Amino acid sequence: MKQLDRYIGRAVVAGTLTALLVLVSIDTFFTFMGELADVGKGSYALPQVMEYVALNVPRSVYNLFPTAALLGSLFSLGQLASHSELVAIRSAGVSIGRIARSVLQVGLVMLLLVSAMGEYVAAPAQQYSERARAMAQSERITFHGRFGFWARDGNQFINIKQILPGGILSGIYVYRFDGAHRLEVATHARRAVYEDGRWELKDVRQSTVSAGGVSVHRSKTMDWHSLLSPDLLNVVAVHPDNLSIRDLRRYIAYLHQNGLDAARYQLEFWMRMAEPLSALVMLFLSLPFVFGPLRSAAAGQRLVVGVLVGIGYYLISQTVSHLGQVYGFDPMLSALAPPLAFFLVGVAAVWRIR
Repeated sequence: MKQLDRYIGRAVVAGTLTALLVLVSIDTFFTFMGELADVGKGSYALPQVMEYVALNVPRSVYNLFPTAALLGSLFSLGQLASHSELVAIRSAGVSIGRIARSVLQVGLVMLLLVSAMGEYVAAPAQQYSERARAMAQSERITFHGRFGFWARDGNQFINIKQILPGGILSGIYVYRFDGAHRLEVATHARRAVYEDGRWELKDVRQSTVSAGGVSVHRSKTMDWHSLLSPDLLNVVAVHPDNLSIRDLRRYIAYLHQNGLDAARYQLEFWMRMAEPLSALVMLFLSLPFVFGPLRSAAAGQRLVVGVLVGIGYYLISQTVSHLGQVYGFDPMLSALAPPLAFFLVGVAAVWRIR
């Protein structure tokens, strides 16, 4: 049986890697073409475009792996079926369940490798690429790294620890200097919200430096006028799809501690957790097609079916997740319902052809 596992595993790996190469190449090409439209904004030129596209390849591999697994499995197992090899294997007394085990075993190994790449390579690479792209396109953004976002606005130097979507800032430090480059005012606010064309600082502590010493003023709210706008800051905001699973978990805890809405990030967390299950479900779904209606079909027909199933799964999962967010469904249920539903459909289909 180990020899059978290796034989089927090699076929599935070869098919999956081929499909993944094609899908990632197409996605990378369209990403490159889309970025060319932004060439000339600030210092964003062709070398920066190439860097941005290259750094997004790991994320593309991670996102497209479930679809590649389905297409690769359909193609490789379909080839075995076309050459009657699967018929011979079943004639030797090997059940469909045992063949499914061989497929899922190699799928699990590939999945662990891709998941590790998505967690430790894809997420940091995409975060860096987005920051580098934003800094190249905007002359106001001076630095964005582990110590937060730094920018200059006239005689003010601004440090923001966290930038959230929707015009919300957390941990704001504003340092204002006079014409002789001496510090005049240092302001710290716990949060800032953009409303009616201005920033409103909350929980403010302001220190004014003068010849007579330093005076400290505290207030619940304070208006802050700055050229920085949410449209500009959103290019470096913390978007959930750019975070690793670990960062998402820590960020959700941070939002809860500060009384902020974490629904969007909870949904992304559970969708990320469901990615491995989705890939295994895609592999499993290939079996009823290979042993059923597509056993003697041409490779092109299998490819079309695989693409349609992949697109259908993507549309359904996205629809369910968005409806869950709109109607307040449990994020875990919204993320796990589509792969579980497709798995049950696959089980029913396999059971019918046993």
